[in-house]
Amino acid sequence: MIRLLLFLALAAGLGYCGANVKLGKRTFFGHVKAIWATEEVQELKDGVKETAAPAASRVKRGIEKGYEAATHDDEGGSGSAARKPAPAPASP
Repeated sequence: MIRLLLFLALAAGLGYCGANVKLGKRTFFGHVKAIWATEEVQELKDGVKETAAPAASRVKRGIEKGYEAATHDDEGGSGSAARKPAPAPASP
């Protein structure tokens, strides 16, 4: 519990310093924002989107199909534990 409180205090202190302490003309978060807005980073983001889009769409389709299979009420009864008879107990 004390470790969690120390971690939260440290995170809050770093967040406060990152937003309020000037490092040259900008704060730390100001520098990150300026870097994020550069043309090079925008090109990088576009390249990642183009490269990762096919994989992301495959993962999304797989998740949707898995969800449909899990929530689909199978009328044939295959795979349903409630419709299978219970096994007979073993004799001594």
